[in-house]
Amino acid sequence: MDTYEALFAALAHPVRRRILMTLNFEGGSMTAGEIAALFEHTWPTTTRHLRVLESAELVRQESKERTRVYRIDRRRLKLARDWIAWFFKPPG
Repeated sequence: MDTYEALFAALAHPVRRRILMTLNFEGGSMTAGEIAALFEHTWPTTTRHLRVLESAELVRQESKERTRVYRIDRRRLKLARDWIAWFFKPPG
């Protein structure tokens, strides 16, 4: 899968967009447990969403003892912003 395909596939799901928005509003990082507490679905479902975001390099994970901390990675979001901005440039 190319970079843009992975990026936009990850952003296509509303739960993953909510995770990213929440990470952003919470200062850019949260523990896996804090993220999971936001949703009514099961822990494996949350983990799956986090893996997709990590695969697309939208978040990165750090382990601190027994806790996983997820941090938003704005470099990939910048790629999406720049791609969309292309459509607002004058043609030609």
